[in-house]
Amino acid sequence: MLLDLTFVFMSSLAYLFILRKAARKIGLVDKPNERKFHTGQVPLIGGISICLIIVQYLFNNPTLLPHSELYAFCILVLTSIGAIDDKYDISFKIRFIVQAILSILMMYFADISLASLGNMFGFGEVSLGASGYIITIFAVIGAINAFNMVDGIDGLLGGLSCVTFGSLGFLLAFSGNQSLAYFCLVLCIATLPYILFNLGAFGKTRKVFMGDAGSMLIGFTVIWLLLLSSQEGTEAPLRPVTALWLIAIPLMDMTTVMIRRIKRGKSPFKPDREHLHHICQRLGLSPTASLLLICSGASTCAAIGIWAEYIGISESIMFYAFLAMFGVYHLCLAYVWRITSFIKKSQQSLPSKKLQ
Repeated sequence: MLLDLTFVFMSSLAYLFILRKAARKIGLVDKPNERKFHTGQVPLIGGISICLIIVQYLFNNPTLLPHSELYAFCILVLTSIGAIDDKYDISFKIRFIVQAILSILMMYFADISLASLGNMFGFGEVSLGASGYIITIFAVIGAINAFNMVDGIDGLLGGLSCVTFGSLGFLLAFSGNQSLAYFCLVLCIATLPYILFNLGAFGKTRKVFMGDAGSMLIGFTVIWLLLLSSQEGTEAPLRPVTALWLIAIPLMDMTTVMIRRIKRGKSPFKPDREHLHHICQRLGLSPTASLLLICSGASTCAAIGIWAEYIGISESIMFYAFLAMFGVYHLCLAYVWRITSFIKKSQQSLPSKKLQ
């Protein structure tokens, strides 16, 4: 096992070194603009590297993941479309169409879909029937774009993906599903070299970004594994509501940002600088502090989900608790400037009160 994981890590590392040079030659790089404040042209090859090592690993271990051939095909297509988007900036409509087609393939050939919400509302199990197929398509597109939207500061997408895969792997191992748990571990190990490069561990000149290729790969993998793990009836390793806690931060960030854009009469898909990581930095936190804060929040949410699953807290309590948390999150971001202004005024008034 250790030798196996070492091979995954070293192979992923090697792919990053090799692909960096190729990306610069073909212009697959991210350039600074009004929304991106990094220095220089950074290769967009993190996702391609992870895709290659995962496909290679599944080729040698096809029984590790059910329907591994279909999954490998899907991530190859998504990574290719993502790389094209990174290079030529294609329309989001084309990306959505491809994502919808792949979700249909997932449902038809692998029989993976959102068929039940469980007893999420407290009135008995909610079976979706035929509508589950439509909802699955939206779930796939939503998951992919949720992870795409959080890719805004160094280390964040890699960190959040490791939180999700690690938490899911823990639940799968606890339920006795060792193969899927090990695959989650492989995903984390394959992502670690990218995180090191992205954070500048090998020097700032060797920094790489994930790119849309990587965020699409990760988002699709997350929803594939969550559906696979939560839609097997009473034998499912986790209940559907637990999935919300494992992807809480990307899900809440995407939903809040899209609601805000729609309220302002803008397209929900038009990029801006009002995501959680942007707000953290505008409040004065450094990128590193923002990274640690957000990943800590995601880890806390995932830990709550794991704990609730472990001790058997009812699904309805978990769901309404999640809604309450989302409501607080949404209000805090909606009034963040008023809240921080109040805190600053309170802090400024403390010294004068002490002097009195």
